[in-house]
Amino acid sequence: MDTILQIENIQKYYGNEGSLTKAIQEISFSVKRGEFLGIMGTSGSGKTTLLNCISGIDTVSAGHIFIDEMDITQMKQNVLTKFRRDHLGFIFQDFQLLDTLTIFENIALSLAIHHVPAKMIKPRVLEMANILNISDILEKYPYQVSGGQKQRCACARAMIHQPKLLLADEPTGALDSASSQMFLSTVQRIHKEMDTTILMVTHDAFAASYANRILFLQDGAIFMELQKGSDDRSRFFHKILEVLIVMGGGNGHVC
Repeated sequence: MDTILQIENIQKYYGNEGSLTKAIQEISFSVKRGEFLGIMGTSGSGKTTLLNCISGIDTVSAGHIFIDEMDITQMKQNVLTKFRRDHLGFIFQDFQLLDTLTIFENIALSLAIHHVPAKMIKPRVLEMANILNISDILEKYPYQVSGGQKQRCACARAMIHQPKLLLADEPTGALDSASSQMFLSTVQRIHKEMDTTILMVTHDAFAASYANRILFLQDGAIFMELQKGSDDRSRFFHKILEVLIVMGGGNGHVC
C-alpha cells in the first residue's frame, strides 16, 4: 500500500508570545491508502485540532501535510477549498443534514456540487443507499428518521463522490449503543469493500476498536501507537482500554 497522508513535524499554536497555547507539538505520522486509522486522546490533547488541520479547515503554524503527495499547507485558500471539496469526505457528530431536503436530496446534493450529470445522479444515489441500507427512507426528511439512519445518510453523502480520504469527527457521539454498532459495522464494511481510507477521531474505545491502528494523543503529541494486527476486535478493544487506563481514562471513554 502506498502512502496517501503524510504528516511532517506539524505544530499548531494559538495566542501570542505572552499567552501561547501549543495545541499540536511536532506531530509526524503517515497513513497508507486503504487504512482505517483511529485517533484518541483526552480533552485538550489536540485530536480535533489535528483533524481540522488535515482537513484544511485550520492552518498549521509549522510543518507540512501531504495528501496524495500534494502539500495542502502550501495551497492558496481558493485552491484548498476546491481540493477539500473534490478529494475529502466528512462525517460529523451532528450529521449536518439539510432539514428542508429529503434523504435522497441530501445525498444527491453532493453529486450536484461536483457537477455530476443529472442522468447519473439517481442511479449513483440508489447504489450508495443500497450499500448503506437506507433505500427505504430516501423520500423521508431528516426529522422523520432515526439518528443511526441520519448518520448513514451522512456517510452516503460523504462517500458518494469517492473521496481520497474520509474524515470522521466523533461519528457515533450522538448515537445510542445499538445505532452506533450498526453504523460502525457499516463503515467497516465500506472500508473493506471500497478500500476507503478512513481517519476517525473518537473518544469511545468501542468505536476505536473498529480501526486497524490507533494513535493516542496527549498534550499535543503522540503518546503511543497501537496496531490491531492479527487481534480480533474484542482483543483490540481490551488493549485500547489498557492504554486509556495508563492515560487516565480507565472507563473507556476519553472526553
